[in-house]
Amino acid sequence: MSSIEINKDTYLMWYESMLLMRKFEEKAGQLYGQQKIRGFCHLYIGQEAVLAGAMSVLKPEDSLITAYRDHAHAIAKGVSSNSIMAELYGKATGCSKGKGGSMHMFSKEKHFYGGHGIVGGQIPLGAGIAFAEKYKGTEFVNVAYMGDCAVRQGALSETFNMAALWKLPVIFVCENNGYAMGTSVERTTIQTDIYKLGLPYGIPSSAVDGMDPVAVHNAMDEAVSRARAGEGPTFLEMRTYRYKGHSMSDPQKYRTKEELESYKAKDPIDAIKQTILAEKYADEAWFESIEEKVKAEVDESVKFAEESPWPEATELYTDVYVEKDYPFIMS
Repeated sequence: MSSIEINKDTYLMWYESMLLMRKFEEKAGQLYGQQKIRGFCHLYIGQEAVLAGAMSVLKPEDSLITAYRDHAHAIAKGVSSNSIMAELYGKATGCSKGKGGSMHMFSKEKHFYGGHGIVGGQIPLGAGIAFAEKYKGTEFVNVAYMGDCAVRQGALSETFNMAALWKLPVIFVCENNGYAMGTSVERTTIQTDIYKLGLPYGIPSSAVDGMDPVAVHNAMDEAVSRARAGEGPTFLEMRTYRYKGHSMSDPQKYRTKEELESYKAKDPIDAIKQTILAEKYADEAWFESIEEKVKAEVDESVKFAEESPWPEATELYTDVYVEKDYPFIMS
């Protein structure tokens, strides 16, 4: 199978994309504390390598679908920071018109299909998107992301069976950050090697260091190549870690500071920076310029969200049904 080379440009792309995800989320956390962002808010900080390593393999036309920790996935797929921040604010200019908020980002243009609040609900949908690609005869794949809690949903078993039977071009990715809300994996499943859940269905499955973009890239490269060749799905368990709580309301009393610091010691952004410097791909001036660029983009997104209008009340009745003027909705 062909392999997509990792080179200087790859490392530079990884660093910039991960830094944008990190700084955007840090700002979102600050704004939530200021009550500028309401409702639920689940941050991705610490897990950025899982997306960076995938993006260096995927094509723009390939699709992503995920659960409710979805801001970084939208960023990775090229949804504008302005429209993501506006969506967090609930503004009309948001990528879901202000109707989805933190948990329901969406962009048909960028082939990003959510953002789903029901645990595991996105898993069969991802297979369905892959089925559509196969039916249309395209070469594109779907990547269906899920958390470690979602693998205990019955939908996973049903979907694995159908995806394997029909050889669908889908890569199932479990972002195992160790905790289902505040409950550790060890307390919720007899099979702590989550990747093994794919094996009974004949799905090639493996565990991947989700803190390392190189490991993610290589695993995704093989999985995507299989899918494009018509060989069916792959299941990857990305072993990663979130530095923040499950959501902004999580006091995180279920884990120790020592455990958290041990993962921060192998932070993917810091690690990639050290590789770039060691290989002389860029100097400190480049890092300063990227940091300024990212800060400016995040600041602009906040300004855009602050100045954007709220949705009109009539928007309550739009985007509910496909059929225009649906007769059974009162306005």
